[in-house]
Amino acid sequence: MSGASQIYHYDRTQRGFHWLMAALILVALGIGIYAAWQAPGTSPRRELLDIHKSVGLTVLLLLPLRLVYRLIAGEPAYRAPPSRSAHLAAKVAHWSLYVLMLLLPVSGYVYSAAGGYGLPLFGLFSFPRLVPVDKALSQAGYGAHYWIAWAVGIVLALHVLAVAWHAWIRRDEVMGRMWPRRVAGG
Repeated sequence: MSGASQIYHYDRTQRGFHWLMAALILVALGIGIYAAWQAPGTSPRRELLDIHKSVGLTVLLLLPLRLVYRLIAGEPAYRAPPSRSAHLAAKVAHWSLYVLMLLLPVSGYVYSAAGGYGLPLFGLFSFPRLVPVDKALSQAGYGAHYWIAWAVGIVLALHVLAVAWHAWIRRDEVMGRMWPRRVAGG
């Protein structure tokens, strides 16, 4: 491709997946943390957890679509490619986020399904229970969900710090690759 027709940013669909899933994950984390402070079995905890599960299961449903589209569309070029180590670190961080986006809702599903709790999707329908009701399995799912949520929080914080570093310290194009375009041809 010639420089004039080279694309240096993610397309609208990839940006849409990125920002939608970022918002859903932040909402799910926030609701999950708030609900954890509420007394078990009470209102609003039950309702909050139903929303939390719905948002988490939505992330789980969107993830394969996002990954397939990412594999088809690929990654845009850089005007000034990062060092090999920086590019490798970014790849590891992004694929770690994808793995965590899978493991977090799956562990939540196991916790809820094995615990005999409902698996609603915004009141539209309930997901089928694919695991037996089993207290030990539910507790394992809870433990995994708890620690994976911490891992997601840490990796997201590092992601945001890396973006800030690129935007404000390095002043390179990394942030603009995922940000909505403001300049034609950029």
